[in-house]
Amino acid sequence: MNNSPNYWAVVPAAGVGKRMGVATPKQYLNLHGCTVIEHTLSRLCRHMQINAVVVALGADDGHWPVVAAKLSKQNKLLTTVGGAERCHSVYNGLLKLEARADDDDWVLVHDAARPCLHHNDIDRLIATLAGHAVGGLLGVPVADTMKRTDEQGAVITTVSRDNLWRAMTPQMFRYGLLKQALAEALNTNTMVTDEAAAIERAGYTPRMVECRADNIKITRPEDLTLAEMYMARQEHE
Repeated sequence: MNNSPNYWAVVPAAGVGKRMGVATPKQYLNLHGCTVIEHTLSRLCRHMQINAVVVALGADDGHWPVVAAKLSKQNKLLTTVGGAERCHSVYNGLLKLEARADDDDWVLVHDAARPCLHHNDIDRLIATLAGHAVGGLLGVPVADTMKRTDEQGAVITTVSRDNLWRAMTPQMFRYGLLKQALAEALNTNTMVTDEAAAIERAGYTPRMVECRADNIKITRPEDLTLAEMYMARQEHE
């Protein structure tokens, strides 16, 4: 195993964010003076241990050229074409790194719409997983009471929240293992919703690493207001 692995990042950004209820994809909405994705990519690019960041974009993405011009000083950025689902975009991002990455290198996959990522969380993820054969992901323990319902919304049962986590990103795995796990899932038309699910499906056990609760994902309109507040607070830390 490589004693000094490199660190790469992949950001799937081909989604349209239907739950936001707006025509503009959520990663291109304005947040704290920039687009959401500008914040996300800047935070990844500024981390000293990350060698390059691959952005997987929609084939007809007309918003990216404007953002790319603003990020022109970020020489770590690479782009590739995304796919129909997140797993397709991530896999394409991994293929973009084939000529650069070794199998034992680390890949951090991060949501384009998760702009409040703190460098301390990246540091914790890297430090916790150092020497780990598989990898893991950031998350936050579930604090709310959990309910399971039927399709009509009737509560069936209360689910114990013991050892339940909200999965977040980055999710960091060995390059070769993640590429193989995603390829196997895609070959059987299994649309895994995150990288950890692909790793689990392949028979491996990811490690959960607790992160800050302000590492939120922009999903609904009110999330923009919350992210704005978190960013303002982070500036004074």
